[in-house]
Amino acid sequence: MRIVLVGPPGAGKGTQATRLAEKLRVPHISTGDLFRTNISRQTELGKLAKSYIDAGDLVPDEVTIGMAKDRMEQPDAERGFLLDGFPRNVAQAEALDELLTAEGIKLDAVLDLEAPEEEVVKRIAGRRICRNDSAHVFHVTHKKPAKDGVCDVCGGELYQRADDTEETVRTRLDVYHTQTEPIISYYDAQGLVTTISALGEVDEVTERAMAALPQLEDPAPSH
Repeated sequence: MRIVLVGPPGAGKGTQATRLAEKLRVPHISTGDLFRTNISRQTELGKLAKSYIDAGDLVPDEVTIGMAKDRMEQPDAERGFLLDGFPRNVAQAEALDELLTAEGIKLDAVLDLEAPEEEVVKRIAGRRICRNDSAHVFHVTHKKPAKDGVCDVCGGELYQRADDTEETVRTRLDVYHTQTEPIISYYDAQGLVTTISALGEVDEVTERAMAALPQLEDPAPSH
């Protein structure tokens, strides 16, 4: 099963990608992880990416595509993969199609997680992270700590990340609408897109996503 997960920042892509990949028993391939892994291992592509990042420039498509290609060729991705954050634009989507065609395989589905813009802004701008451990995440309305500004888990200070402010979130949404959203039309023309509401409990969203892949619900052959 080869799936692309798209949606605006704050729609819960990372959470859903992890859960879906586990259920489908395929690797979750995220752009962030690709960059971190290649940079920490000091691969040629990692060094190249770091030079752009350090200069404050966007990493060119061909570098990102190269990393994705290397990762998709790993043995654990033979049965399929779930892509999260890649492709990020139509040029990357076209390059991905070329890569898959060369291997004689194709995408099975594109899941588009949809959330109203104001909900996305509230979700991200209300997020508070623990300084001691970034895995400890709270929210000013949805998951309040027992004591304001203090992590329930370890007592560390809770803070708002610089890229979680409302102004930054709206800028990130503009970038998403301009650069990434067009890939939905691109894949829709191939009949691959299913739009899923990202509202509600995490489990509900996962169930909706799984229901959009009905052939996986019952792996037994039909008679």
